[in-house]
Amino acid sequence: MSDSTSLLIDPARLPAYLGEAAGRFNVISLAECESTNTLLMDRAADGAPSGTVVVTDRQTAGRGSRGRHWMASPEASLTFSVLWGFPGGLERLSGLSLAVGVAVVQALEDCGASGVMLKWPNDILFGHAKLGGILVELHAEPDTAMAVIGIGLNLRLPETIGEPSVAALPAAALQQIIAAPPERHVLFAQLLVELARAFDRFAAGGFAALRNDWHARHAWQDRPVRLLREGRVEKEGVCAGADADGALLVRTADGIERCLSGDVSLRPL
Repeated sequence: MSDSTSLLIDPARLPAYLGEAAGRFNVISLAECESTNTLLMDRAADGAPSGTVVVTDRQTAGRGSRGRHWMASPEASLTFSVLWGFPGGLERLSGLSLAVGVAVVQALEDCGASGVMLKWPNDILFGHAKLGGILVELHAEPDTAMAVIGIGLNLRLPETIGEPSVAALPAAALQQIIAAPPERHVLFAQLLVELARAFDRFAAGGFAALRNDWHARHAWQDRPVRLLREGRVEKEGVCAGADADGALLVRTADGIERCLSGDVSLRPL
């Protein structure tokens, strides 16, 4: 990776790596912003078209799942958000964060990574450590459901992780997985290529079209797990994956139970 103090993505360099997907994205590259998701949600409300992407060198007030903060710096991370429109209403977007996870892992595999897995509903794992996260926010249009998909990946381990919560996972980084990580433009472009493919499949068939791919990369498939809410154990069972709507399935003493709440944390026993 570059040792430059600024690793700003240059949109002019991306078409060479995007191939047929080049015309499907309009990339806006910023040196710094508070949150790429917040910025893109505002632009969606102002009529920004599907395929708008905001990528930043430094994110100062990013938002993760359950309201957590996601801080990003150019040396340690790749952080961006994608605005994408899907036909129909918001109810058709169930399981979108899981479909995005499939695309992210596929892109990392294309770049030489192995052993990267997914945790319901929005974490990217290496071993039992968190490599990245996904945050999906929705904006309704009359005939289209607009989704803002935020993705953050650790390229290098942060010098300080801060004060972790009781349920927080340790951090992992791409530098631990790939001996010679790809140049940032190559990695970013591959992520966009795989996202476009996943979006097309999702638009045609919902999460059900990617469900088998998600199960194949699910870190705790058929393993004993516990569900935590605010640090307290809510239930235990065997993780049976996700249903066609993206709901978590847990086999308990009372049978198969569905979980749709993003406020629940999933941990292995």
